[in-house]
Amino acid sequence: MQRGTTLGTTSEPQHRASPREWLGLAVLALPTLLLSIDMSVLHLAVPHISESLLPSAPQMLWIIDIYGFMIAGLLVTMGTLGDRIGRRRLLLIGAAAFGVASVIAAYAD
Repeated sequence: MQRGTTLGTTSEPQHRASPREWLGLAVLALPTLLLSIDMSVLHLAVPHISESLLPSAPQMLWIIDIYGFMIAGLLVTMGTLGDRIGRRRLLLIGAAAFGVASVIAAYAD
């Protein structure tokens, strides 16, 4: 530690985020927002799912919990794949696949 300085202060001016950096943060926050909305919709749909499918209690737990299990299971795998093919490319591929799957699910009986 240098003389005359205190913890947490530096002599360099602080960097302020540019609009492009804020836009990048917003783009990266969108998948997290999508995930939270998706989980909320699933929990709101539980009464309709249980009425339509008549699942047993363990089946209903699997319906609710499988989404989180899949995310946890794929986290390390997708991180490694992102290191290999690029995080931006993986994010775009994942967003496109999610969009296609959502459209297919919307038109399913």
